Amino acid sequence: MGTAFYSFARGLVATVFTPLYRVKVVGKENIPKEGGVLICSNHIHNFDPPIVGISCPRPIRFMAKEEIFRVPVFGKVIKNLNAFPVKRGMSDREALRTGLKVLKDGEVLGLFPEGTRSKTGKLGKGLAGAGFFALRTDAAVVPCAIVGEYKPFKQIKVFYGKPLNMDELRKNKVSAEETTDFIMNEISQLIEKNL
Repeated sequence: MGTAFYSFARGLVATVFTPLYRVKVVGKENIPKEGGVLICSNHIHNFDPPIVGISCPRPIRFMAKEEIFRVPVFGKVIKNLNAFPVKRGMSDREALRTGLKVLKDGEVLGLFPEGTRSKTGKLGKGLAGAGFFALRTDAAVVPCAIVGEYKPFKQIKVFYGKPLNMDELRKNKVSAEETTDFIMNEISQLIEKNL
């Protein structure tokens, strides 16, 4: 990972976003200090990835829709921030392989299981990818909830829940879809509790 550029960009974004959106982070201690971690968050705004990025104590590799990698300059920047592309609306084997490798290498993978940001602010249905990664690795699965409005000087809060117990789901060979539903339910409870 290009840690120097990631650290620089993270510091820069934190300097701007933290006072602008009065970012408050709760539950940072729930993110394991080492080993593979899958962070699954709701998605309410285009700024969610940088907000999760600055609030997590470890570097995150985000899976992002492939279209943004084609945007001049910005595409190069997010590639240098260790994001990797996923084709939406289909099973992207390359993206799945990359995600598995990230987790098996003991890194942090950031996912927005809804696959796109919510137009209403309400939590949508999650795609099977989150469940796939949770079942295929022994990574810690940490639910994350972003609560608030992205308006200058209004507060954005980021809540990290305790790692979910995936043992029963893995043992009982529950489907990826049902596993994603379980994860989404935990995100939903985190949102409800902190509205």
